[in-house]
Amino acid sequence: MIAQSKISSFFKTGQASSKRSSEVTQNDQNTPPKRAKTENKELTPEKKSNTDGFAVSPALSPEQRARMEQNRINAVAKLHTLNSQGLLVNFGNSWKNALEKEFSKDYFQKLTKYVEAERAKGTIYPPAHQVFSWTQYCTLDSVKVVILGQDPYHGPKQAHGLCFSVQKGVKSPPSLENMYKELTSDIEGFQHPGHGTLIGWAEQGVLLLNSCLTVRQHQANSHKDRGWEKFTDAVISWLNKNMTGLVFILWGSYAQKKGCFIDKKKHCVLQGVHPSPLSAHRGFFGCKHFSKCNSYLEEKGKTPIDWTLMPPQD
Repeated sequence: MIAQSKISSFFKTGQASSKRSSEVTQNDQNTPPKRAKTENKELTPEKKSNTDGFAVSPALSPEQRARMEQNRINAVAKLHTLNSQGLLVNFGNSWKNALEKEFSKDYFQKLTKYVEAERAKGTIYPPAHQVFSWTQYCTLDSVKVVILGQDPYHGPKQAHGLCFSVQKGVKSPPSLENMYKELTSDIEGFQHPGHGTLIGWAEQGVLLLNSCLTVRQHQANSHKDRGWEKFTDAVISWLNKNMTGLVFILWGSYAQKKGCFIDKKKHCVLQGVHPSPLSAHRGFFGCKHFSKCNSYLEEKGKTPIDWTLMPPQD
């Protein structure tokens, strides 16, 4: 009997425990969950809440994102300027994002040290503040035409960062004079401007890019194979891949070799003889590249270049 009483007591205890457990579960199901404290607070327009009721920061506007990206690019550019011994002076903002990866590469670091050492030993053209003037006069988003040169003029006050162009007050070099002759026969209304400064073209979207961007005084090609070619290859490659409907004008075998990878399905490539007096008579005169360039731009719905727009620079 005692054993039977204990067994009966055991089952009653289990039933009571099960009943309490059932009541607790039922009460839990009927009790609403605790909400985040923010639910009882009124959110300001500057704050939003997610599905859990927690306040989150608002999404950035496109303008804010653009400003943040530009600030980042400027900060990186300042760092690269410090690391490049002053080589990256007056580098156009619009080109920084496209080319910033080049600045940290080994070849560019060696190039900056080389140019710094060269300037310490003698006169180098163009002046440091004009090496990248092509990025200032011709913004990245405005590029429509690319004319490739080889290296800067090596005479006093000639080179200023635009191929074939010279500074104010300097006599136009022979190659540029031959370009003017071709323009006179090819473009209606063109007249010799009386100077050799091509900034008027650059500001319309004509990228006047040399393969090498510096040179020793009176020593043509003296900075050849020091790294500039890799950098300007990167410029052309970016334009080739990321833009469409550009006109690349390649005069002479050097420019044609440099631009051999340009996608002719995406862009117009005009090739011909260099305007140098040594070769211009072999096909440069009469090539009509300036008018052909404009015809292509018009076909693509772009504004043609006004080759006559060459105001003298103050």
